[in-house]
Amino acid sequence: MAKKNKSTIKDIANVLNISAAAVSKALHNDSRISEKTKKAVRQVAENLNYQPNHLASALRSGKSKLVGVIVPKTNSNFFSATIHNIEEVLNKEGYNIIITQSNESYKKECENIDTLLFTQVDGIIVSMANETVDLQHFEKVKQAGIPLITFDRGENDLNVDYIGIDDYDSSHRIVDHLVEQGCKRIAHIGGFKHTRIYNNRIRGYIDALEKHNLPLEKELLLESNLSTEDGRNKMQELLALDKKPDAVYVAGDYAALGALQVLNEKNIKIPDEIALVGFGDEPFANMVTPKMTSVNQHSYQIGKIAAEKFLEYTKQNQIQQTLQKHILKAELIIRESSLKKK
Repeated sequence: MAKKNKSTIKDIANVLNISAAAVSKALHNDSRISEKTKKAVRQVAENLNYQPNHLASALRSGKSKLVGVIVPKTNSNFFSATIHNIEEVLNKEGYNIIITQSNESYKKECENIDTLLFTQVDGIIVSMANETVDLQHFEKVKQAGIPLITFDRGENDLNVDYIGIDDYDSSHRIVDHLVEQGCKRIAHIGGFKHTRIYNNRIRGYIDALEKHNLPLEKELLLESNLSTEDGRNKMQELLALDKKPDAVYVAGDYAALGALQVLNEKNIKIPDEIALVGFGDEPFANMVTPKMTSVNQHSYQIGKIAAEKFLEYTKQNQIQQTLQKHILKAELIIRESSLKKK
């Protein structure tokens, strides 16, 4: 079977016996074209199943009205909510978004960048993959002269805008809360410390222990990819210690869910024997038994600010970015998993 050719502006023009230029203007709602002609063009375009060639349009105008968004995973409530709010702000200004996910892979993230640049996006908003250490692929974006906005996970060395929460302070507040509950042997299942936000959470944890005159024990500080399975594995490691922790602070809710499963399977009383705190305030945190204490990262504000920062750059003739941090104070949501009976 022969492949059907895509309909073009010229096909629409031939049906209506008008110029291709007039069709193009009508499709772009040009005020010089009558409403009658615009309506006729839209009707024929629909009949012919005409799809605009955004790439060709971008090459002609220098603007695609598309913004690329790269996230580690879309099944996280934080990332999906942030994407929703980015799109809501940008749609009002006539922009659409292209969503890609790295699946925490550096290689996939590099491929995403290349694809978005080839598509002629007007900007890229990204939260980095866990594996990312080398930042050269982001330099391509800057060299292309389009805005690069980072959120949640970003690096100072990129010298671009960053929107996120105060991870260091969040760890302090978690440890403060656990100490208030009488905990004295607090473990931390953290992310990989080469990632700035997890390094900040680890530093906050260590400094908060020192503030409360609690010793830092290396066996209680574990790095993790923060998956549910890794949360299970790290919790089992902690339970195998001769002296078990009386509290575990996990740097991500999915890993905290894995830890919770292990504690429940082993009939360990939460929080009386071991208190548990997660991070991210995923919807399931309020549904599991016991309900899990976690940190709300304000995805609505982060998405809104990221989109607004991009829009600010669209008003500039020449993009010159520097490190601009927009840091929000996170909210500790205290639930049953860390509230010990007094």
